[in-house]
Parts: sequence; C-alpha cells; structure tokens
Amino acid sequence: MAESSNVQRNLALQRQWYGEPLGDRVRRLVVAFRISQAQLAEVLGISAPMLSQVMSGRRAKIGNPSVLARLVMLERKVLIPGVAAGESDALRQALEDVRNSRPAVGRDNLPVMQTANGEEAAWPVLREVARPSELEGAAALLEDRYPALAELLRRAANGDKDH
Repeated sequence: MAESSNVQRNLALQRQWYGEPLGDRVRRLVVAFRISQAQLAEVLGISAPMLSQVMSGRRAKIGNPSVLARLVMLERKVLIPGVAAGESDALRQALEDVRNSRPAVGRDNLPVMQTANGEEAAWPVLREVARPSELEGAAALLEDRYPALAELLRRAANGDKDH
C-alpha cells in the first residue's frame, strides 16, 4: 500500500515537473525511434533499471540534468521530417547525435513550460522546423478542421506579438 501511494505521489510530481508522467514521454520515444527501452536508456546515458524506475513512478525524477537534456533533444528530433517519416537512416542519425551529445546544462538552457498548457514551450520547436511564413501557411490549411492547432501555429509564427 505504501509503495502504491509513493508511486502515485511520484507520478503527480512528474506531471508537475515535466508536464506529464515520464513513462508517457519515454514510451513515445521508444515507438517513434523503434528501439527498446534499454536502447533508449543507453542513448540517454542512464541505466536501463533507472529508466524503468522513473517510468514506473518508483522514482520521481531524472537526477542527471544531462540525461534530461538528451531526452528533450530526442523529443525535438522527432519533428525532423526524415525521423517523422520513419526513415531508418534519419532515425539512426538522430539517435547517434543524441548519444554523442554532451549538453551543457544550466537553468537557462533547459526548456521550461511558460504557460499552463505548455503552448510557449512548443514555439521554439516549431520555429526550428519551419519559417514563420510556413507556419502561417500550415495554419491557413488547418483552419477549417483544426482551429486550435491553426492558432498555435500562428502564435508560434508571430511569437504571440499580436495575440
């Protein structure tokens, strides 16, 4: 019973600190990159048992900021067109880039959610993969069926200057 309440507390802390449980984030990466949890742990620079404990909520946080930075780097690489398309060379290159990275981590260069819904955290990622004019064009295409997504793209294109 005590372990169950600790897991629930840790998952609640993960939602508070990371925006969602780390298990959800890790599972998306395992699927996107078509790798095992152990392979992902190796890319991130963390032991497989430690990653498993974080995913299950037996541990609340990733203690090593470089590991967290690599996790975020890998999440951003999912947006690279070749990676998003599942091209094996692009997947392999993205994993290798992250594995070999030596992120300089400080409080000023880790992404932090600026709004309750994390919208501002998405802007730099969107701007990394598309120019403002492309974001505006995508917003126009999506407007009728997906107005909220279109608005997010416009806000990313404008840096929320006029919203």
